[in-house]
Amino acid sequence: MKLPFKDKDIITEKMKIGRVPVLVLCPAKIPPIPVAVLWIHGGGYFLGMKEMAYMGRAADLVKHFGVTVISPGYRLAFRKPYPAAVKDCWQVLKYMDAHRAKLGAARIMIGGESAGGGLAAALCMIARDKGIHVSFQMPLYPMISNLDTPSSRNNHGRVWNTRRNHLGWRLYLRGRATERVSPYAAPALAEDFAGLPPCYTFVGDGEPFCWETLKYVSELRRAGVLADADVYHTDMHAFDMLRPRDELSRRAVRVFEQRFRYALEHYD
Repeated sequence: MKLPFKDKDIITEKMKIGRVPVLVLCPAKIPPIPVAVLWIHGGGYFLGMKEMAYMGRAADLVKHFGVTVISPGYRLAFRKPYPAAVKDCWQVLKYMDAHRAKLGAARIMIGGESAGGGLAAALCMIARDKGIHVSFQMPLYPMISNLDTPSSRNNHGRVWNTRRNHLGWRLYLRGRATERVSPYAAPALAEDFAGLPPCYTFVGDGEPFCWETLKYVSELRRAGVLADADVYHTDMHAFDMLRPRDELSRRAVRVFEQRFRYALEHYD
């Protein structure tokens, strides 16, 4: 798929935050609002690039709502395993928190797709533990459990399946891929979900991450966190990005944007 690296509705700036290359996406045709979104690309922790922000929900948030999006080019697991990616994203989040005035960002939100959703969930836990306030989290169909689940075990879904999932976790965690690890590596394994930001996500019912996504939302609710998920009938992982013209994708995007608008109006 050819990525649209240029978009007339988006102003793009390239920069580095420490050693981490990032894209800063700002609206070109509507006034910016005081919200910055850290949006993290997917790719199973070992593939992908920051420019994927143009493909999915991040670009739409810039164009339709006027937020500023920062997309980090974190280190991939085929070269540097956990915790390199988390450290890179944490460095970017710390920069965003320290430069709220420069960014015009009274609020910070975090989101991402797939492995990026996993990193988003992990960052929310780190931010809670280290005292950075995050207003809202959007870990879409997140990759958050290195241990097999009822939906990731023997899964033959399109785009992502059990074999690819095992490969991703092996590369990310190396010798610990089948062990219980830190929730900063696999957020579904956390024991404490209290104090995390409100959450919205969606997932396909036939893809590997369905069970862990719904468990994550259930645990948030049990801890008193506002959280919700929509489930769509498909075995295609990241269907909204890969088949954007399908009616299912259009419906998922409409609901996602409604939930995001609600977050803008209700979550400080």
